[in-house]
Amino acid sequence: MRIVVLGAGALGVYFGGRWIEAGADVTFLVREKRAAQIKENGLKINSTHGDYEIKDPHVLTDPGEVESADLVLFSVKGFHLEGALDHLIALAAKGAYVLPVLNGIEHIGILQERIGKEYVLGGLSYIFATLNDEGHVEQAGDMHHLYFGPLEASQKKVCKKLEDISYDAGFISKNHPGMMQEIWKKYMFITALSGVTTASNLPVGSIREHPESLHVAKMILCEIQELAEKFGAVIPDEDVDAAIKNIYSLDPKATSSMHKDRLKGLHLEVDHLQGGAVRMAETVNFDVPYIRAILGIIKPYEKASIG
Repeated sequence: MRIVVLGAGALGVYFGGRWIEAGADVTFLVREKRAAQIKENGLKINSTHGDYEIKDPHVLTDPGEVESADLVLFSVKGFHLEGALDHLIALAAKGAYVLPVLNGIEHIGILQERIGKEYVLGGLSYIFATLNDEGHVEQAGDMHHLYFGPLEASQKKVCKKLEDISYDAGFISKNHPGMMQEIWKKYMFITALSGVTTASNLPVGSIREHPESLHVAKMILCEIQELAEKFGAVIPDEDVDAAIKNIYSLDPKATSSMHKDRLKGLHLEVDHLQGGAVRMAETVNFDVPYIRAILGIIKPYEKASIG
């Protein structure tokens, strides 16, 4: 299997690097600036599960230089989705399936419409990883999970190939037959957690200390649960309860990646997460007042460093 990692962020380098470590054929398709950084510093993974240096990584900057590909690992921030579509369309034209592991869920429909349903797999990841100043991966904690699965019956064969390649790749993988439900479950949790922490500008411990704030998080979970049902995905009540327990189990100082981005004055994924939920709800005439309110509070911070 010939794998192209579109972008070389922390997630892409981690999973791409682990595939290389297991002997897979992996190419990193990146921007010129990132290519120059990789040429100067190479690629390394510093991990609680073992360090790994990628010797002579295959790096390209033009999708036209990719002779052939079977799979594209697509892991970018939601606001980079539109800019990457031409690359994805070009790679799909060469026969590549696309495995998107973006936060959110709206991107699935966008990719299916622009690339074709037959080429878009279901995927998500659970990992805490960032890039350091040299562009190397710093992975922390135990989680390094990659889930994938077919959204169309014709995709079962490629998912089985990916399952076989990932078996000895040094991370936890799962070929899941019900990926849309899993994607909705993750979307439910991160929409609630990112929403309340970013809007309040507080870590999860402070949210838990105030019942009124925690109530907002719980209501967002419920709104996503009902929204999922409108789109044919069932999130059982026990999964909602598990999400609430997860919030209680987090370290008091823990927060969401969106909140961290707000503190750094970086571009936020609010339009992709909370905005996506509002747009999807509008298409089925469903009201999501808590998510809409959180969207309104966070929106001024989306692109500006204003506190």
